[in-house]
Amino acid sequence: MNDARPEIEQLLAGLCGGSITADDYVGYFLNEYGEELFFAQCQGEKTARLWHSDAEWQMFHVGDDSIRVGHVMGGMITVDDLIINQPEASWLSACLAASRHLRPE
Repeated sequence: MNDARPEIEQLLAGLCGGSITADDYVGYFLNEYGEELFFAQCQGEKTARLWHSDAEWQMFHVGDDSIRVGHVMGGMITVDDLIINQPEASWLSACLAASRHLRPE
């Protein structure tokens, strides 16, 4: 009997269509609307990658200063052109903090 399971990185990469390896720091979030978010940080890369199912799995490059609360948009939280809610922003902030050691200074 083979108890080998596929690595989580392969499963996430298959869902979002991105490239995620076993060497990446990986985060997954399911929001209250059933939308999925994936985060991946490669060692040595200046930015991490973020995918959101509600954005048709478009990839966004994110870094420590990516989360913005916009004055023009009435307090909406954005990452690049992606609008995210408070729980998603909290999760993303935690992923960025946990993977900071992988980014060059």
